[in-house]
Amino acid sequence: MNEVKEALRNTEQNYKLFLQQQFTFIGALQHTRENAHDMIRPVASISQVQSYMDHHCNNSTDRRILNMFLNICSDLSKLCHKLELMHPGNNITNGILERCKLLLSHSNDLSTIRAKYPHDVVNHLSCDEAKNHYGGVVSLIPIVLDCMKEWVTHAEKLPWQVLYNVSGGIATSEKRAPQNAPARAAISQTPPAVRLEAQTSTSNKDNVQVQGSKHVWKKNLNNTENHSGKLKRPWKPPGRHA
Repeated sequence: MNEVKEALRNTEQNYKLFLQQQFTFIGALQHTRENAHDMIRPVASISQVQSYMDHHCNNSTDRRILNMFLNICSDLSKLCHKLELMHPGNNITNGILERCKLLLSHSNDLSTIRAKYPHDVVNHLSCDEAKNHYGGVVSLIPIVLDCMKEWVTHAEKLPWQVLYNVSGGIATSEKRAPQNAPARAAISQTPPAVRLEAQTSTSNKDNVQVQGSKHVWKKNLNNTENHSGKLKRPWKPPGRHA
């Protein structure tokens, strides 16, 4: 989870640098749309921006800022995949990830989405630009970042029995099993018949020990009576002599 948070912070820092150059980004889109003779439809997908940069970009400044936008989108898509591997989640976290994956799909229509307060990216556009051309494409990154922060908030409240780290390996939970757990597991795996036989054998040994103790006690008592000279004879009823 810490690695995911760090990756999210790094992406946010890159976005802040990009945000400082929003007017350069809009200018690059304007230039490439003119070169592509595509001035009517809005910039409504990541693949559209990719096509502008690949086929209609003729200066390094425009190429740099368009490439910066595409790289941030790619980083967000990779981070979304890492979040999906981190934890099986629940309906809330899974729903958030599904929305992120949909927004970051290269063919998804972004023309209707708008970033709201506290984001002001749309406010930096003219009314025509915001409504008809760039309102969706400038809103994509801040909306996805907010969704990923929301995922982290919800995921941290879930019970983490097994964590899947970002490299795909498995890390055990912080709750360690007691040291005598293997012994208990071994006992639980012993067949019932074997356990019953062992218990019966133990009980028989105990009985033999008890009976043996009684026999020794009686023998010692007889020896004591013989040494004292008072050996008791069996009692016979009066009038009946053998």
